[in-house]
Amino acid sequence: MGQRKRIGILTSGGDCAGLNAAIRAVVRCARTYDWEVWGISQATQGLMERPPKALLLSIDDVDRTLTMGGTILGTTNKGDPFAFKMPDGRVCDRSQDIINGYHQLGLDALIGIGGDGSLAILHRIATEGNIPFIGIPKTIDNDVGITERSIGFDTAVNIATEALDRLHFTAASHNRVMVLEVMGRDAGHIALNAGIAGGAHVIVIPEIPYRLQNICKTIQGRQQRGQHYSIVIVSEAVCTENGEHITKMQQFGECRLGGIGQYLADKIGDCTGAETRVTVLGHTQRGGISSPLDRLLASSFGVAAVEAIARGEFDRMVTWQHREVITVPIEEAIKTYCAVDPNDTLVTTARGLGICLGD
Repeated sequence: MGQRKRIGILTSGGDCAGLNAAIRAVVRCARTYDWEVWGISQATQGLMERPPKALLLSIDDVDRTLTMGGTILGTTNKGDPFAFKMPDGRVCDRSQDIINGYHQLGLDALIGIGGDGSLAILHRIATEGNIPFIGIPKTIDNDVGITERSIGFDTAVNIATEALDRLHFTAASHNRVMVLEVMGRDAGHIALNAGIAGGAHVIVIPEIPYRLQNICKTIQGRQQRGQHYSIVIVSEAVCTENGEHITKMQQFGECRLGGIGQYLADKIGDCTGAETRVTVLGHTQRGGISSPLDRLLASSFGVAAVEAIARGEFDRMVTWQHREVITVPIEEAIKTYCAVDPNDTLVTTARGLGICLGD
């Protein structure tokens, strides 16, 4: 009997709901082949350490994690391993340390769960280190190319929709304009999907330029018809009317998007005379129990990744297309950014419902 195949798995980039469901699926499917699965701690940082930080995962380790938020393996979205900032301030290329860590673990293949940025880095490392690699797309932004859905998106939309559902009541009680700011980095998928599902009156996304007077006209029209409250949902990536991103300086000198909700609320208040309030969902969209759809998607992706390894297919990413999971060349996936198409069916739906998109 030959040596058992050893598969490594890591989660990279920002966390989201559904990651543990994918890890669980990989472990359970790999055991049908009598393969070992090694969970790598803190993404590529675990492979930089000596000895590399990894744990042999059993079915017992993962079976109760199906609904758990976050990732049992830990993750990081700081630091480019090709330009890694050291404690003394130096910048070093630590990609070879990651490659060496992979080989020290005696792994036969690596599964990486990440967004477009993480998958691009992992693809480059795998290419340079001759590592058999399979990618699984995850991001609440749903902006990874060549897949209709990524792990975490559905849960984020559900959370944003529930927030809108709740804001309707308090907005109506006080005759206020409620502005909900949601995540989305460069894409407006969360705002568009939740806005339609949650009955928003105005949806503002970065892919469709807006004019404040159009937003205010919609709100004033509602006021004139006796509808004295309005709900606005906006993606954090939306710029001011002058085309400037609103950002906040974070700890360690990082600059993050945030503040467009307050900007719009102030402008709407000045223009319409309405009392405005702002809710920023922030990281609540990443956390909590994953939705049934995210669990299904993550489970399908995890099984598909293991089956791809069994077929000897590498340098590929699993995707959801036309109600089935297939694999595509990972290079094609990461070079294609999936923003909202202004002619998308959901954009047409929003317009047909009379929702103002600001243009």
